[in-house]
Amino acid sequence: MTTPDRPPRQSTRPEEPEQASPAQEEPSLFEKCHRFFDPSGDYAKLKQADLYPYFRPIEESEGSRAVMNGDELVMAGSNNYLGLTADPRVKEAAQEATATYGTGCTGSRFLNGTLDLHLELEEKLADFMGKEEAVLFSTGYMTNEGVLEAVAGRGDIIFSDKDNHACINAGAQKSLAETKRYRHNDFDHLRKMLKRAHEERPDAGKLIATDGVFSMSGKIARVPDLLDLADEFDAALMLDDAHAIGVIGDGGRGSASTFGRKDDVHLITGTFSKSFASIGGFCVGDHDVVEYIRHEASTHVFSASMPPSTVATVLKSLEILQDEPERLDRLHEISDYMRDGFRNLGFDVWESETPIIPVVIGDMELCFRFWRELIDEGVFVNAVVPPAVPKGQALMRTSYMATHTDEELDQILDAFHKVGKKLGVIGTNGHEVPAGA
Repeated sequence: MTTPDRPPRQSTRPEEPEQASPAQEEPSLFEKCHRFFDPSGDYAKLKQADLYPYFRPIEESEGSRAVMNGDELVMAGSNNYLGLTADPRVKEAAQEATATYGTGCTGSRFLNGTLDLHLELEEKLADFMGKEEAVLFSTGYMTNEGVLEAVAGRGDIIFSDKDNHACINAGAQKSLAETKRYRHNDFDHLRKMLKRAHEERPDAGKLIATDGVFSMSGKIARVPDLLDLADEFDAALMLDDAHAIGVIGDGGRGSASTFGRKDDVHLITGTFSKSFASIGGFCVGDHDVVEYIRHEASTHVFSASMPPSTVATVLKSLEILQDEPERLDRLHEISDYMRDGFRNLGFDVWESETPIIPVVIGDMELCFRFWRELIDEGVFVNAVVPPAVPKGQALMRTSYMATHTDEELDQILDAFHKVGKKLGVIGTNGHEVPAGA
């Protein structure tokens, strides 16, 4: 049946004027975010001058070389100490694990995220480090944060070196223990703090926490002195060996191992994001302590576990480290060569003892200019400025891998020499300019 067209029904309701929605004022919380981009601020100025060195994308990376903005550079700013990120054996292990287990665990170790690979790695790490037990974490940062939160609490005291990594500071704060920060490597200062705490609060649990290798200076912590103090005042000692395991010590077993005292340290933490070519972290120690951490560290219990490919990467890297000790020999040879090279050019490299070699520039803006000039010379390093380093001590943080060639090392030194002369830096940081420099 066909219905005739009808005119649209007219509404009997009176039309209401359209009301504009009131303009919402942005919460004042975000004012600081906008101030960050103020044209007169450091961020805007550095961006405008193309001197901003952070968050630069790497387009390709094959160990000691990388491509940025289409240009191939010698990579002297990576923590890939053993040069394993591009090793075909490591890549193959990651691919095979992905094929077998998939791309992720989708849960924490506490629930559905434990694979036989995780248990295998924990067992092999404990054996490698000569400790009873090991526990894995999803990142190195979360390792220290979780360990400190678990073992120290309200009523305890943490004694922390002022140059410690941010994750130790975060863990100490999260633990709710009282935190006392002693002057960097000042053991007289630490002893006074421990003595006073022992006298005033003899029943308080005490923990000394320190980097094993300090990430800006490349200096090794004086583990024997720390152990003596820990023993005298009934304190535990925790070493963060992120930049030490797979780098220094007997077979790459870390900072305490360089002094023959690995067995005496109560807790040793490490990361997989450096020598082990992946991401994640671990803690080793006595069985009861580590099992307690496994159940009490929120960053372990409530975080998704390491993906299969990363665990397999670490397992293969650990195997290569043990099978090819010549990598460590080459790394130490390179470190000595570069330290001597920079000093001979008239640069200040502080007291570096490891493949981390700081080259002090001084002024912050000059540091950024130095970094940009090095890029133009085909060398990538990291610009580090206060507060990560003391005021007036802005620096180029250089770091080396076992796979650097002699030609690449000389290219780095030549670039520093050229830029140092151009910007007037050579010889201004406590070292005389050699004749002819």
